[in-house]
Parts: sequence; C-alpha cells; structure tokens
Amino acid sequence: MTPKTRSFALAATAVLALALAACSSTDTPAVSPSTPSAAASPTACTGVTVVVDTGDLTVPNDPSATKCVDTTATILGKDAVAKAGFTTVGTTKYPDQVVCRVNDIPSATTDLPGANGATYHEDCSGMPPATAYWSLWVKPAGGKWDYAQTGLSALQLKPGDSVELLFTLNSKPASPTPTP
Repeated sequence: MTPKTRSFALAATAVLALALAACSSTDTPAVSPSTPSAAASPTACTGVTVVVDTGDLTVPNDPSATKCVDTTATILGKDAVAKAGFTTVGTTKYPDQVVCRVNDIPSATTDLPGANGATYHEDCSGMPPATAYWSLWVKPAGGKWDYAQTGLSALQLKPGDSVELLFTLNSKPASPTPTP
C-alpha cells in the first residue's frame, strides 16, 4: 500500500467511523480513527494522536495507521501506543528505550538492508542498525514534528500532542510527513 493509498484508506475509515458514531447511542470509544489532515477539522483528536508508519518497508499485515487516544491528562508514550492498539517489542539490551518491532514488524524473517548492501534479520538483541529501524517522533499541540529525545517509556504526552513510530530504511523517510 502506498502512502497516498494509505492516506485515502485512513480518511475513508475516519468518515465511516464518524457516520457510525452518528448512528450510535453509545459513548465515544477510548480509541478512535483519525487522520493527520483531520487536525484542522472539528473532529480533530483532542487526546493524543498515535501514528505508526512503516515508511518504505513493504510487509504483509502492514500496521500503518493513525489513531486518536482519548485522554484529558498527560499519558506516557508507551501507554498511548498500547491504548491505540499497537504492540511494541524492545530490545534485549535496551528493553523499553528502543522499539524493535511494532505489531511484529519487522518480523524475525523480514529481509532488511544491512551494512555494505548485505541483508540481515533483526533479532532485537541490541540497537538496530541505522539502515533499518523504528524512529520515534513527537509533535506538541500546535508544533512541528521533532525526533524524540527519550524512549516511549519515559515520553510524556499531553492532550493535543502526537507521537509517531516511523520505520526508516536507508535514511528514508527522514521524518514524518508534515501535517497541516
């Protein structure tokens, strides 16, 4: 799925969710779909926006999605990601400071680019190489995306903030797609 197709699919999901919510008499769920472009709309996420993007990594069962976690208080990044329905795995050496897998992506059998053009399989033992890793980004409410200075377990997010796990292959994409 291309980023453009993924954005269209996310937008369609958001529209469907809003239509279903309008027909429902139940309370708003703790997690609701959102899209980056929805930030300027009346249905923008008032909690924390969680984005997972596999970037240029092509895998089956791609977990890429944007979700809104309803919260009125500060929340840890790891809790926001979990409440959005994503499962992360750290590394043996850096258990909760480095993300090795998101929803089992990349799997232990995924071919990834390594040093000198060789491929390797991520075993989550230590720091992933700079050629293939999950980068962690934060965007304060009304601010711009910036590389996180801490891991998910220590990252404090306030309502209106966004967090993104972006899989980076050979330095691409170098940063999240800007949102309006």
